[in-house]
Amino acid sequence: MSILASVVVPHPPIILPEIGKGEESKIAATTAAYKEISKRVVELAPDTIVITSPHSIMYADYFHISPGESASGNMARFRAPEVDLTINYDVEFVDKLSAAAMAENIPAGKIGEREKSLDHGTMIPLYFLEKAGLDFDAVKFLRIGLSGLPAAAHYHFGQVISKVADELNRRVVFVASGDLSHKLKADGPYGFVEEGPKFDAEVMENLSDEDFLKLLTMDNTMCNRAAECGLRSFWIMAGALDKKSVQAEKLSYEGPFGVGYGVVWFNINGVDSSRNFAAKLENFKHEEYLKRIETEDEYVKLARYSLETYIKTHKAAEMPKDLPAEMLNRRSGTFVSLHKDGNLRGCIGTFLPTTESIAQEILQNAISACSRDPRFSPVEESEIEDLDISVDVLSEPERIFDVKDLDAKKYGVIVENNGRRGLLLPDLEGVNTVQEQLAIAMKKGGIPANEKVNVWRFQVIRHH
Repeated sequence: MSILASVVVPHPPIILPEIGKGEESKIAATTAAYKEISKRVVELAPDTIVITSPHSIMYADYFHISPGESASGNMARFRAPEVDLTINYDVEFVDKLSAAAMAENIPAGKIGEREKSLDHGTMIPLYFLEKAGLDFDAVKFLRIGLSGLPAAAHYHFGQVISKVADELNRRVVFVASGDLSHKLKADGPYGFVEEGPKFDAEVMENLSDEDFLKLLTMDNTMCNRAAECGLRSFWIMAGALDKKSVQAEKLSYEGPFGVGYGVVWFNINGVDSSRNFAAKLENFKHEEYLKRIETEDEYVKLARYSLETYIKTHKAAEMPKDLPAEMLNRRSGTFVSLHKDGNLRGCIGTFLPTTESIAQEILQNAISACSRDPRFSPVEESEIEDLDISVDVLSEPERIFDVKDLDAKKYGVIVENNGRRGLLLPDLEGVNTVQEQLAIAMKKGGIPANEKVNVWRFQVIRHH
């Protein structure tokens, strides 16, 4: 039977009367929606319920599937220890899914769990399912954590979950647990950013329209700024619904506490081979790559040419002809930065020139950024089209003696202490003050926070 239905749900502890103490009345629509979907799940009589949770074990490059025969949890952390639940895991499903994922080169399995207690991202939906009359002795569960891997990997993992459900002939309901933005209100616990409401509106529209391609290709910068919680959970669910005819029903959306809570139910109405979003995503990314390289200037084109040549041939690229004179006749330090899916993938540079020209500086630093940044594994050929590249050309550093002469958005900094040196570029996401900038630069240089440092500032011309 495979996937019978799926649902997107939030997990605010305050929704439970034992915790909310009356405050739950402010999200009455969410409560009503939870009760409705829980009733539907009970009526479907699933063999197995798959729950993906942002608050289970999470790794940067691995999907954790909870092991063992059972697990328990309570809400003592939220001062409600009386809310106590135990579930039984579908051990056969877990083992088969772990093997199937690895067979398809998806890093997933049971390795690494330090504790077996259920997280609140799992507990909240379980609470409502129990209240709706679900027989926890008759139904088994899978609890799956998210990862820092890209959307395509989450979607692929969802496809494998559905495939294993088919092979085991399980009747499965998929519960994608996840809140939306945590930055909807200035007086909320996490503050406000304009990307917060925008993120929530886009997610709810994409889910309600069953437009999983838009869901998979949302702007990473916006998502990060919005401090979202559940998007990766929804990506896995979308993969589990691959090539299925689905009908979405938005039951509720609220955000009175500064965090977005959405409930969307998905009925499944058979097969629809046109809804193969893995292929659509691959095509979309290739088209975006072609658009990106068309708009890159000569500095970025040279960096891309250098790293692509090195990744494909393991040899340094020859200097191309017809470069602008300023790239061939000027000397300057340069930094080459690589981003993938909105996250840093490599950044190496020189704050003073080490070669005869800016062009040569870019050629060598592009190779270093893709293969010698100690924070990352070398970039693989399959990642090339996913890379956003920027090149910073640095001015000559200027010694400064007063922090009033610094500006985290305008100037980069170099700090030095007894031969230890750290550098930070200007205008970086999340670095808003001079104090933050200096602290990060000192940490990069291995300089203790209480040490005195010599400071230089520099400006950059950033090429995208």
